[in-house]
Amino acid sequence: MASPPSAAHRALVLLNVRSGTGSGGERREEIASLFAGVGIEAELVLAQSPEDFRAALERARGAGTRLVVAGGGDGTQAAVAAELAGTDCVQGVLPLGTLNHFAKDLGIPLQLEDAVRTIAEGRPLQVDVGEVNGRVFINNSSLGLYPEIVRERELQREHLGKSKWRALASATLHATGRPHGLAVRIGSDAQEEEQVRRTPFVFIGNNRYTMEGLDIGARESLQGGELALYCARRRGRLALLQLALRALLGRLDQAEDFEALTGEAFVIETREPRIRVATDGEVAMLETPLRYRIRPGALRVLVPAAAP
Repeated sequence: MASPPSAAHRALVLLNVRSGTGSGGERREEIASLFAGVGIEAELVLAQSPEDFRAALERARGAGTRLVVAGGGDGTQAAVAAELAGTDCVQGVLPLGTLNHFAKDLGIPLQLEDAVRTIAEGRPLQVDVGEVNGRVFINNSSLGLYPEIVRERELQREHLGKSKWRALASATLHATGRPHGLAVRIGSDAQEEEQVRRTPFVFIGNNRYTMEGLDIGARESLQGGELALYCARRRGRLALLQLALRALLGRLDQAEDFEALTGEAFVIETREPRIRVATDGEVAMLETPLRYRIRPGALRVLVPAAAP
């Protein structure tokens, strides 16, 4: 009789059935076959909510499984990372979303077969995660205009049946048509004096982002041990639309378009007791002040054995 697979050759694979490129039942057999081909016995679970993720993770931990694979986009990766950060588990990444920023910044291949091979043959890398009021994020968090755009986009997709990109374009035009001027007070461990600003949006990255040139929106490292905060300088609808266009064309100028701060922690105060905050594309109402911090090396992720 064959012996059962060791913990090192078992994996819990969580597939988000609502992910951008689809990772539901139609791909289940394909994914299971790919894992079997690299010698990993995979338990595949189709999940639709954080509660589904948590229940499956608890069962896996009880069985001694320490490799947890997240199949989906950045929101899925963040939901799994929130449960694994600070534990001895390691996260595998199946980039099945629309944008897959987390996978791209770690050099993880986007082709499914290559991503599975990376999980089997890659090396664990300890990366930082950000946190705001106890909510973990792996890419970024923002307040002001962007959470309003995301909220409007989801409303248009739900009620009007628009595609993701059509809803995003329409939501951007709709949101920028309203006046946006968020008054914030920013406290930082790196700045003695608090910064008071009025800005359409504040963007907080898990490590530094490239904010100009052709690599806009990318990060060189997720191991820098710092948060990067960016305040937009431009205000008014026309100015914001110009900013969006410059971003799409890769013509942003960080010094001209943004004010940047870096630090291990920030406290952001607003006039409102609660405010919409986006974390990795998911929007929630959080109580103010918003307390941000970096958690250096809190998450272990499998990346290609050779540096990209």
